[in-house]
Order: sequence, then C-alpha cells, then structure tokens
Amino acid sequence: MCGIAGTYRWPDGKAVTDRLTDILAHRGPDGAGRYGRPVGDGEVHLGHRRLAIVDLSDTGAQPMVSDGLVLTYNGELYNAPELRAELTAAGARFRGTSDTEVLLEAWRRWGTDCLPRLRGMFAFGIFDERTGELVLARDQLGIKPLFLLRRGGGLVFASELKALAAATGGRLEVDHGALVASLLYYWVPDSRCAYREAEKLPPGSWLRVRPDGRTDRGRFWDLREVAAEGRERARSGELPDLAAVVAESTRRHLLSDVPVATFLSGGLDSSYLTALAARDRPGISAYTIGFRAEDARFEAMPDDLRYARQVAARYGVDLHEIEIAPDVLDLLPRMTYHLDEPIGDPAAINTFLICSAAREAGVKVMLSGMGADELFAGYRKHLANLLALRYQRVPRPLRRGLSAAVDRLPVASARRGYRSVRFAKRFLSFADLPEETAFRRSYTLYDRAELLALVGPDLAGTVDDVLTEHADVYRDNDLDDFVNRMCLGDARMFLPGLNLAYTDRSSMAASTEVRVPYVDVEVVRAAFAVPGDRKIVGRQGKAVLKEAAATVLPREIVYRPKGLFSAPLRAWMSRDLAPLVREVVHDGLLVESGLLRRDALARMVAEDAAGHRDYSKHLWHVLTLEHWYRDATSGSGGDARSAA
Repeated sequence: MCGIAGTYRWPDGKAVTDRLTDILAHRGPDGAGRYGRPVGDGEVHLGHRRLAIVDLSDTGAQPMVSDGLVLTYNGELYNAPELRAELTAAGARFRGTSDTEVLLEAWRRWGTDCLPRLRGMFAFGIFDERTGELVLARDQLGIKPLFLLRRGGGLVFASELKALAAATGGRLEVDHGALVASLLYYWVPDSRCAYREAEKLPPGSWLRVRPDGRTDRGRFWDLREVAAEGRERARSGELPDLAAVVAESTRRHLLSDVPVATFLSGGLDSSYLTALAARDRPGISAYTIGFRAEDARFEAMPDDLRYARQVAARYGVDLHEIEIAPDVLDLLPRMTYHLDEPIGDPAAINTFLICSAAREAGVKVMLSGMGADELFAGYRKHLANLLALRYQRVPRPLRRGLSAAVDRLPVASARRGYRSVRFAKRFLSFADLPEETAFRRSYTLYDRAELLALVGPDLAGTVDDVLTEHADVYRDNDLDDFVNRMCLGDARMFLPGLNLAYTDRSSMAASTEVRVPYVDVEVVRAAFAVPGDRKIVGRQGKAVLKEAAATVLPREIVYRPKGLFSAPLRAWMSRDLAPLVREVVHDGLLVESGLLRRDALARMVAEDAAGHRDYSKHLWHVLTLEHWYRDATSGSGGDARSAA
C-alpha cells in the first residue's frame, strides 16, 4: 500500500510531481522515489511513497524500472504467487519477491489483458519508454483511489485529491453538483468529483495517454455483467460453496511480510474474518472500540464489546480495546482534510483511531469486514425495503393513521434517544414509495422536496440531475431479483463512494493498510450467484453468509442483533458540537455564499434539539461540508498545514 503520483506532458512536471509525492507522505513513510524522462514535446514524471508490506528490501522500491517499463503502483495482488509461477515458466526473471515486480512482468507479457487476471486491490501508472505511452488502471471494485486531471494533451494523477488541488495552486473550482450529491448521500458518488476539472478513474477501467495527445479508455471488468452471470448460475441451481470462498479469500488476504491484525467489532462480518484469520495466524491481534458510557447510554447503543471479547477468547486472539472519546472539535477539521471530499460518515473517525492505535503498536496491515452488508443484504434498509412491499398492502386509512401516530412520537428525551422510534420514522418516510425511490430514500438524507428546501435556488436543477443519476444507475441492469438489484446498486454506488473511500483515506492517514476480504472478485462472483431469497430469509439479513459463518462461529455470535460501526452522534451534537452547529447555521460560509438556506438549517437544529426528529447525521454532514468548503475555497490548495 502506497501513494502514487505523476505528470505527463504537464508544465513544470518535475516540480509538480515532487509536490504531489510530498503531500502523500503519510501513505508511505517507508520510502520515496522519483522517475523522469522526456516524452514527445514534454516530459513524464512518476512519484511514489512506499509503505513496505511485501518484500521489505530495496528490490521492492518504486518507481520500478525494468527493460523499458516503469511502474508506480499502489495496492496488493493476492494471486501474485500464482502469476509469478506462470511468468517464471514463460521465461520471466525476478530480482525480488514483491508483487510490484509481478505486476510489471505481467504487463510486459499481456498488456491490458493482464488486468482481469489480477486479484487484489490496486491503482497504478505504467510508462513504456519505447512508445512513450502512459497507462493508468484501477481495480475491479474501486478499493483503491486514483484521481486525475487532464488539460490539453497533458495529465496529472495522484492517490489523493488534495494532492491535485495543491499541485494546481488551489485554483481548482468546486463542483456544486458534487456538493448537492454529497448532501443527498452524505458522500460524493464515485462517478463525481468535488472539483470540476478533476475526475476519478472508474473501477475496473484503464486510461492510456500518448505523446501526440491522443487518449483512449477501456473497461476490463463490469459489475453488471458479473451480476448477470450470477443470476444465470442461480437459475441453474449452481449455488457456490460460500464458506470455502470466504475462507480462501481471507487466507489470501493474510499474505504479508509484516504483522497483520483485524478489526473486531463483535458483529458477524469481522468475527467471521477474525476466526478464519486466527486459524492461519494463531495469536493474531484484533482491535475493537467502545464509547464513553454516557454517550452509549444516550444513543441507546448495543454493547458490542462483550461479543468481541467472546470471539477473542474463543480463538486465542490478542484483543486491544480502544475507547472512542475523541475531542471531536479537533478531529473534525483533521478528518475533513484527510477524507479529501465532503464525507459525513463518523465511522471514518473510528477507522482512523483504530488504525492509529494499531500503527503505534507496530501493525501496518489490518483486515476489515467491509463489503459483506452490501453484497449479502445485511443492512436494515434491505429488509426494510422488502417489508415495505408488504406494508403497501395494508389499507391506506390504517397506514395514514399509523404514520400520524408515529410522527407525534419523540426520538429523544433530555437523557436518552429512542432508537425504535427513529427506525419507525425512517421506515415510514419511504414505505409508500416506488421501488427505486424507496431504496434511495431508505439510505439518503433527504427527499426531493427537503433537498430543494435546503439548497439555494440556483441549485434546483442540480437536485434533479443528482436524483436522475441515482435512478439511472439503479435501473441499469436486467436483474429480476429485488434483493440483488439493491445489492448491485450498493456495490456500484454505496461501496466505492462511501465505505471503501473513507476506509482507504482514514487508514492511510494513519499510514496503515486495510484489506477487505469480502470485496474480492471471487467473493463478489459468489455473492451474485446467490438468489435474494437466500440472502434475506424471514427477517434475517445475510442469511446465506450466516449459514457459512455458523460452521466456524457459535450461534450466539452469528445470530446476535446487528451491531453498529458508527458513533454517538446525538450525544456529540447535544454537547461537544452544539456551539459549532450554531456558528455554521448563523455565520457559515455555505449560508453566506447562498449554497444552503439559513432558515432550513435553523429548522433542523430546532427540531433535533426538541427531540421531534433525529437530524444528527444531517447536521454532522453539514459541519464536514462547511469545513471542506472553507478549505477548498481558501486557496490553500489542500496544503498539509490545513490538517494541523
């Protein structure tokens, strides 16, 4: 895991690449490298910051130069041993044991045809000294990031958006459409970028630039095709051996020359991975979090710690417990800087603090249960959308009466929150809607009318653009299975746009690599070969994964109530952050610039304080957006000093 950067036929390319690479230092504190060469009427420059995981010697250093090919690479290939053996048999010679060298030789032999053969997480740039061409590529699921900026025939790229902003002197213009999208979702979809000129290379794709300025693109992996193939497998009755697939993926993800640990929340996904990892690595370390007692009580949060302790004791895991009692006033601007774009999920703080603690203990690599909920229908929204179909059969007068009664209930008192009331209000906000609209509403922050009431009038058209984009992506398949349609929508939008994005950026801020065994191409293929009625059975989400996990874990862990990898936002908002919320509502830059309406924000604050509605997540995201927007428009250009 590393930080990569480079320029191609870009003015003052060497100085720009040096600056890009320096800003990415936290992604790779173990080493740095540069490469430069004339190309066409300009130059190419590649930079690299190294986090040494596999082959700690200098033979793994980058940019790696070999017989006319130059590679700067971020990621891990979990099938590197097999590829190495195949390439060796074909005559390739290797100096070291790194997967970087395997990737370079695979490219030499197969070019872009090597990409669908790669099993792992990756983003890289590879330059051919003979043709003068530069190719950028990104992994199948979008686990690793790659931002780029094109002007004329030139290009600049980096692992983080803040590096591009800094390299252009802070002159990039904010994309207001991306900000509207972030308000809706509380994250920026992978198809959009917070700055207008910048873009994200789409998952499963490559981009080639040539010395004459021509470019071409290609796609080597498409989730829609994988889902369609899975549907045909399911129709034929060919169900995958999920326990074997997950176990094999976990074993591969342990490949490392440095210590590996796990996240262990006590929930199904992390417990399953930890138990499997402990088979191969007896005594493996795991990290778990708890919250201040008063915060957990106010939020009515489940006690996940006891389950984590139970798993650790059963499998001989060295468990490290971290209490999350952060100074959120200090952490908010720091996290906003590292997250690159306005992402309003407080779970990013948990990830950062866990990875920081692990790094202090000498751990560079961690396994996460990220992705299982999206692929196997484990979120409450998946079950809720199925229940909504039944609810719509209830006579309309009864539905209206129930909705009115629930609307009058408070979501919190002065001492505690009422989670069941929050869930009921959330459910009723979308239970009567058509499929795509209901699914969107079940996990986004606003409906169309609420979003229009919040943003300035000049952004009204953008609201409809963002909503149309969601509908287009959700409907862009021919699946006849409602549950798998939701899973495909999540895998294409929610997973790369939010969960993989904050996991990468939060962990790399702590110079730590997080691996995601569920977000593996073979696990994904298996997931879409499972019909929806095997993923949700009765009121049990992730049913098929639970069946697999039950071969390893005790039933009280497998079938416990779903845990939360979140934060006590209501407690934070009512105490630590209340003055900052008032400041943003009355004097914030978003309000002063006309992007958000003061009266709409004030109304949310009042209803939240009164306990009538839970707007804690909405207001947290407004705080993150305010901090991000201040930095983005200040001309600092993502300078690292912003994180201080």
